[in-house]
Amino acid sequence: MSGTFRFSFGPWNIHEGADPFGPVVRESIEFNNKLNAYKELGFEGVQFHDDDAVPNMNDLNPEQIKSEASKVKAKLDEHGLVAEFVAPRLWEDPRTIDGGYTANDPKCREYALDRSKRCIDIARELGSKNIVLWLAREGTYIREAKDSVCATEQIAGAIQMMLDYDPEIRVMIESKPNEPMDHTYIPTIGHAIGLGLLTTAPERVGCLIESAHAILAGLDPSDEMGYSMAHKKLWSVHLNDQNGLKFDQDKTFGGVDLRRALNQVRILDEHGFGNNGEWVGLDVKAMRTQKADVACKHLSNSKDIFMRLLKISRSLDNSKIEQLRAERDYEELEMYIIESLLK
Repeated sequence: MSGTFRFSFGPWNIHEGADPFGPVVRESIEFNNKLNAYKELGFEGVQFHDDDAVPNMNDLNPEQIKSEASKVKAKLDEHGLVAEFVAPRLWEDPRTIDGGYTANDPKCREYALDRSKRCIDIARELGSKNIVLWLAREGTYIREAKDSVCATEQIAGAIQMMLDYDPEIRVMIESKPNEPMDHTYIPTIGHAIGLGLLTTAPERVGCLIESAHAILAGLDPSDEMGYSMAHKKLWSVHLNDQNGLKFDQDKTFGGVDLRRALNQVRILDEHGFGNNGEWVGLDVKAMRTQKADVACKHLSNSKDIFMRLLKISRSLDNSKIEQLRAERDYEELEMYIIESLLK
């Protein structure tokens, strides 16, 4: 069964180029101008953090937040775009320095839960039922700082609260093993799927797999995708690439390892990804040295590489692959894949 592919990215993927060691290198682009770029680049979906939609949300009451979000929905409609998901940004506020859901201060945990409700309010206004949780600071720098049993229960409790708050939303957990925390509580997709079983509605708890996050865990992204799809839990992807076990680089998809990228495209396509409305998200960032007038090539290049790899994957002779598998001639199979990439 072939997949159906449509593409999304977030406004943070068109960025100024600041990093921990230096300032911005490109001028900021106004949000509406970023929306203009979506259709020009061949994208239809917009990924949001809650404060991408409502930047000053901590200063507003719930009704004001909804009102501001409705204005963003009007802009999306004007551009012919769709909101794929909304994610609560729970890692930049001073109250989340020790985690949101797992903070040792109960007032900080209360803030994280309330912010998550407001995120759901924004998603409703934007017309999306998908909430993404990147559990950025739900971990520790030292093991003794928190109790991992309690922390897991606190995260599950936060998800349960969200599921109860809106019976129509789905929660997609975006796992990552480290960074910014040294030890993360839900480091892989297997952990994420297990976490959903601690709620009363595991059918509404799924996964978003990011290529780089799987690589940082020492895992192959296509295997993580396959595991999640076997559980019917792969509801979105963030495709990118990673040059080794470093910081999260968000490089152009396929820019490091074309064969690894091919296997991701192939597992998605062969198992019908997108046929139930899933999006292919590209969480990629421009190189810091890229000039402003060509600082969107990482997005168009990633999409182009995906489509070229899809063409290669669909041109492969599946009967030949099955024969080589049956004969256990894996050297020949490997060469067949390499030759297909080298044409």
